[in-house]
Amino acid sequence: MISKKMQDAFVDQINEELFSSYLYLSMAAWFESKNFHGMAKWMQVQAEEEREHAMKFFDQIVERGGRVKLAAIKEPQFEWKNPLDAFQAAFAHEQHITKRINDLTDLAVKEKDHASQIFLQWFVKEQVEEEAHADEIVHKLEFIGEAGHGLYMIDRELGAREAD
Repeated sequence: MISKKMQDAFVDQINEELFSSYLYLSMAAWFESKNFHGMAKWMQVQAEEEREHAMKFFDQIVERGGRVKLAAIKEPQFEWKNPLDAFQAAFAHEQHITKRINDLTDLAVKEKDHASQIFLQWFVKEQVEEEAHADEIVHKLEFIGEAGHGLYMIDRELGAREAD
């Protein structure tokens, strides 16, 4: 059985993961409006991954006898200055999610909830990958600058992303 404290923290994380999905979907829409279809696809795949993360928390709560009470999802940002600005925002958001996962892991240790500790290890590893991917794209965009050819090439590269 999951404790009330852990359940509530996981429910809050569901909201964070769904907001992440919403944010990346908003970024995808912005990229589409700027004709960066590859970057839009990358963000759409990212949005779906975040929804899947929310469902992992949902399933964990239910499997352990808890109850999920969903809350409203806040409105995400709608505009960015350029592709670099959007990916910098994505990277900062992933850092925020990493902190939240680390806090959940600390709570699981404090609560002596071994099942949650094991469950959260997947997310700890996932966040390392999430941050690394976003940071890599930020560095590429910083290197490219506003050069049209470079943006065209990275847009094509990011458009090749497939769902895991």
